[in-house]
Amino acid sequence: MVKMELIVAICNVGFSETVMDAAKENGARGGTITHARGTTNAEIEKKYGVYVTPDKEMVLIVVPTKVRDKVLNAIYAAASKGQPGNCVAFSLPVENTVGLRYVDENDNKKETLKEASKPELEDKK
Repeated sequence: MVKMELIVAICNVGFSETVMDAAKENGARGGTITHARGTTNAEIEKKYGVYVTPDKEMVLIVVPTKVRDKVLNAIYAAASKGQPGNCVAFSLPVENTVGLRYVDENDNKKETLKEASKPELEDKK
């Protein structure tokens, strides 16, 4: 079984397609984009000189653990475009999935061998 990770990317409006394209180019098969709202503290904005726009887009992507870092780095490179603050991304471990199947090359070979060794069922008349 392939170990999976959920990548969550919270970005400013207009960056979700950039995030998704970067993820797909680096091993992701797809994802879900949803609207979100961000909040912040006025003290934080003043102290760090960062203004948080409330309208956000959230991109959820499930990937095999072995491509997680590659996808996260690609998201950062694509979304930052020289300006920090366009996107925040992180990953969480996924314990189980239903309706989602990533087959590792080694697992695929094992499945093929198992299927090939199954005896043929005879038609009963």
